[in-house]
Amino acid sequence: MERVYIFDTTLRDGEQAPGASLSSTEKLKIAFQLARLGVDVIEAGFPITSQDDAEAVRLVGKEVEGPETSALARCRQGDIEVALKALEHARKPRLHLFLATSEIHRKHKLGKAKNEIVRIACESVKFAKRFIDQIEFSPEDASRTEPDFLIEVAMAVAEEGATVINIPDTVGYAIPEEFGPLIGAVREKLDPGIIISVHCHNDLGLGVANSLAALQYGARQVECTVNGIGERAGNASLEEIVMNLIVRKKRYGLETGINTEEIYRSSRLVSSLTGILVQPNKAIVGDNAFRHESGIHQDGVLKFRETYEIMHPEMVGIVGSGLVLGKHSGRHALKSRLELLGFTLDDESLEKVFIRFKQLADKKKEISDTDLIFIYEDETVLYEPIYALDYFHVLSGSATVPTATVRLKKGEDFFEDASRGDGPVDAVYNAIDRITGLSPHLNEYKISAITPGTDAQGEVSVLLEIKGIPVAGRGVSTDIIEASARGYLNAINQYLAKKDIVKKNIRAT
Repeated sequence: MERVYIFDTTLRDGEQAPGASLSSTEKLKIAFQLARLGVDVIEAGFPITSQDDAEAVRLVGKEVEGPETSALARCRQGDIEVALKALEHARKPRLHLFLATSEIHRKHKLGKAKNEIVRIACESVKFAKRFIDQIEFSPEDASRTEPDFLIEVAMAVAEEGATVINIPDTVGYAIPEEFGPLIGAVREKLDPGIIISVHCHNDLGLGVANSLAALQYGARQVECTVNGIGERAGNASLEEIVMNLIVRKKRYGLETGINTEEIYRSSRLVSSLTGILVQPNKAIVGDNAFRHESGIHQDGVLKFRETYEIMHPEMVGIVGSGLVLGKHSGRHALKSRLELLGFTLDDESLEKVFIRFKQLADKKKEISDTDLIFIYEDETVLYEPIYALDYFHVLSGSATVPTATVRLKKGEDFFEDASRGDGPVDAVYNAIDRITGLSPHLNEYKISAITPGTDAQGEVSVLLEIKGIPVAGRGVSTDIIEASARGYLNAINQYLAKKDIVKKNIRAT
């Protein structure tokens, strides 16, 4: 079967989803997981946009083995130089250049004629080629560009040394019946050694469908994101594209290098660090993707699994076990279960997870795999949190003004304060604000049960804006007020960590 290359842009386009800002250290953690997943290219950032984006590209390129590291740049010499600097020590560097080509972009954004677009694109590729071999070029808004002009630009930059031509459906306008033949027309005009790539957005819900249509017409690289996150309605979903090629392999005759058993773990990590929840009915990785409630369906699955399952959950890393964990389980059983789920811990991390596990086991009879995943994600943070929740007490009722007392730990010191609020959660947040001296604006607050039953753990996700910087946080607990406090503190700690990273970068320059 022919090989399809997976270009993962979770760390660049995916991060552009509202509230999904990632620090360079968070990007590095995701990049290590993407390498385990088996992606071919990791687009680590857009270096000209910030020092931390440039640092992310530098870290991923230097530290992560396996995939190529790509940096995005506009067709401007300053952009290119900053991107090349970030890629300077990358094991496998790739420069990704882009320039808008559609009539609407030429007229209203760039104010340039067709011949100017071709000239700028060619000069940029020619300049970059002096310093780097692997160059990908994207004619932005390609799906709304006149086909003849799109082909002209593609042929011109290929002549100057671009090795990959990416055809992006930038605004999610394309439909498969049109997009496939467009890719075929571009493929026909280019040298067979040039890889045709596609980058499809999901504004009309057709990101994956358009990507698959493009593959049938000769594209051999797809640009996608874990969980389909990204600008507006997001990008084509990595897991959906890959599993389509596997489940319908006779139809497509194509293969990837993806280790599918790492898909669920990748999904959970990205969701945890970005604060963007996966919808329950999301294909492949949603909570309901492999659940059967209908009696007819349950009966069919019990008799013969394939009656209602076209793929098994184990294929994407959702594993089951006869090992039941509870309050009497020890460290060895916990460690074994986590290893089966794909998590490796050192002794210090294991002890942190074990303490949280025991605390939860006092409240729940049985601990599920989902419980363990959330505990692991909570305790194996990328940086030492500045503030930790030590204690809280809430007084609330229909005839009482909600009041909260909160005690936080910072280093070896404890700080306590109290406040009122419109409700118990608001009172807790106000008390935290008084202690930290910050005044976050709460843009989003979501509650979801992550395990079944009356003793379920609840997850609270918040999106805060602190001094103009958006940060997402999440907290988990069987007590929803505690989960709310943890999520709020998680976001504050991320803000403080990012602020510290920016300071360090400024000092380094």
